[in-house]
Amino acid sequence: MIRQIKRKNPLIHCITNHVVSNFQANGLLAIGASPIMGDAPEEAAELAALSQGLSLNIGTLHAESLKSMLIAGEAANRLGIPVVLDPVGAGASSFRKNAVHKILNTVDVSVLRCNAGELAAVAGEQWQSKGVDAGEGSLDVRELATSTAKQLGLLVAVTGKTDIVTDGKSTIEIPFGDPIMASITGTGCLLSSIVAASLAVQSEVPLKTVSNALRFYAIAGERAAKTAFLPGDFQLAFINQLAGLTDNEVKEQIFLQEERI
Repeated sequence: MIRQIKRKNPLIHCITNHVVSNFQANGLLAIGASPIMGDAPEEAAELAALSQGLSLNIGTLHAESLKSMLIAGEAANRLGIPVVLDPVGAGASSFRKNAVHKILNTVDVSVLRCNAGELAAVAGEQWQSKGVDAGEGSLDVRELATSTAKQLGLLVAVTGKTDIVTDGKSTIEIPFGDPIMASITGTGCLLSSIVAASLAVQSEVPLKTVSNALRFYAIAGERAAKTAFLPGDFQLAFINQLAGLTDNEVKEQIFLQEERI
């Protein structure tokens, strides 16, 4: 997958939040994709049509950016371009929650990439979230992800201590990553755009492609954490791991994990 991204250099249109746009763009560049960050409604359809993947992120949502997301999403659907939705802090306000449902009702979203709190908000379940952070709850996240994927007819990718990817029928759990990944802003946002880049080059088996993207990303974070113990150092090490981590190194890490199990 990573070899293909580096070879094909897919253009990924990101309508994202201003807190993470630089980190997100640099992360896409690190894996060999090309980011284009444009959220004006006047150019949303054109930029989506130029791209091979679309990443929608509601982190700093406003009326104009929502309009752009709907326009870009519909343009991407007409051209068969994969759309990844990141419902950042969906439970923090009724505006965010309503916007997510409007996007899901208007756009054929390929993947809902979220944390457990955001998934609960989208599904209308009770969860003690904290702003845009995952928060805490007693729900069975795997079961909720499966039922939401079935109901919405898309892939759900939930990140946490163990990542979960499901299409409503099959479910894959990914036991990689490191807690320090949550200490810098934008790791989830960047992941969503990397999922879009992965689908741009490998769309035949979406469940496998998205699982591979999350596995690659979590292993990069795990490796970066071994050399960086503070958030600022980790951010730099993580970008470097995204740039340098190879498919073979990912396979080796998976083999070692399976041996431990």
